[in-house]
Amino acid sequence: MRKDFWKSVGFVAVGAFMATGLMQALEAASASNSDTYRQLNLFGDVFDRVRSDYVEVPDEEKLIDSAINGMLTSLDPHSSFMNAKRFKDMQQQTRGEFGGLGIEVTMENGLVKVVAPIDDTPAARAGVRANDLITHLDGDQVQGLTLNEAVDKMRGRVKTPIVLTIARPGVDEPVEIKIVRDIIRVRSVKFEAEGEKDGAKDIGYVRISSFSEQTQSGLDKAIKALRDDIGADKIKGYIIDLRNNPGGLLDQAISVSDTFMERGEVVSTRGRNSSETQRYNSQEGDATDGKPVVVLINGGSASASEIVAGALQDHKRAKVIGTRSFGKGSVQTIIPLGSQGAIRLTTARYYTPSGATIQARGIVPDITIENDLPEDLKKSAAARKARGESSLRGHLKNESGDEQSGSSAYVPADKEKDLQLKAAIDLLYGREVKARVESDTTEPATSNN
Repeated sequence: MRKDFWKSVGFVAVGAFMATGLMQALEAASASNSDTYRQLNLFGDVFDRVRSDYVEVPDEEKLIDSAINGMLTSLDPHSSFMNAKRFKDMQQQTRGEFGGLGIEVTMENGLVKVVAPIDDTPAARAGVRANDLITHLDGDQVQGLTLNEAVDKMRGRVKTPIVLTIARPGVDEPVEIKIVRDIIRVRSVKFEAEGEKDGAKDIGYVRISSFSEQTQSGLDKAIKALRDDIGADKIKGYIIDLRNNPGGLLDQAISVSDTFMERGEVVSTRGRNSSETQRYNSQEGDATDGKPVVVLINGGSASASEIVAGALQDHKRAKVIGTRSFGKGSVQTIIPLGSQGAIRLTTARYYTPSGATIQARGIVPDITIENDLPEDLKKSAAARKARGESSLRGHLKNESGDEQSGSSAYVPADKEKDLQLKAAIDLLYGREVKARVESDTTEPATSNN
């Protein structure tokens, strides 16, 4: 009887504790909701006060746009609000054709930072470089503008000029560059035969400058053309150049990786909840018949570029040569808002097949080689190690705390001076290749792929 009594008391006590816990949880949730509604009421009060008392009649739509964008940009540098016009511009860009200058940009300390100029665009031809900081647009300060506002100013009618004032690492005086806007038709994949052995070029060089809807089809054409030109049985290997490639579409990065892989995981993404984890695997079949592959990266290689480099490196499908990549290891989901535009929201981190995070750390090459800098940059430590994702204010933190992204992003226009490309060619020919940092030959590295 006594045991049964205490059991009954025990069940009642447990039930009381459970009820108390549930009530506390509900009260906490109610208090949280109450705080949220109070904050929203505060926003409404401020908005009404601005509408009624500001010295001039404000643009209400602009006020709302700025408020929403401020909320999103406070999360991280890659989340933002796009009104209907910006959303349309973004859709055109992912299709590979849009109007503008031809640069991928982000925000750093209130200034517009060039992640990378896009190949064969007005900005690239005018001499804009990765890691340039844009301080003025046509003489007007960038400081105080949002990234979207600055991008809107850089876009404009085709054939109209704009002057960018640039703070360049290693250069004391501001650099002014005049650029004429044009329709940007991004040919994301270019290719040619490289190498020179026994009088014949037998290496397939493929340059991928961005990941748009056209990238995989362009890569397929490149591989077919190189096989036809060189001969499928004569190709020594492939060089995939992802330097200064700022990224783009996730599905294209997965597809490009799949092109060179027989099987295995390409990348995984993990959101806030464990149920949101997704893994993306390659399909059976290697379009290059297992030929050796070398991937080139540098401080301007970001996002989708890092997915490809990480997948091929982890599976030992390719040797990676160059300098540490940018370190953008987050996924942005575009969420349409009907006729109002869309939001770009960071929804997940991505991980290489080995489970390593790239966020604010980047991909570390198998063989680190830096190109010699031009005279105007040689004295600049910042040019040798340009800052990457980890330097962006408000960036998503690396979970392990190991934040080291950022490196040289300089690629000489003259191939004869391109030490990274030369090293890739040497590696495919089985020659010895040594790491080369800050213009000095240092430690030896693996020479065979």
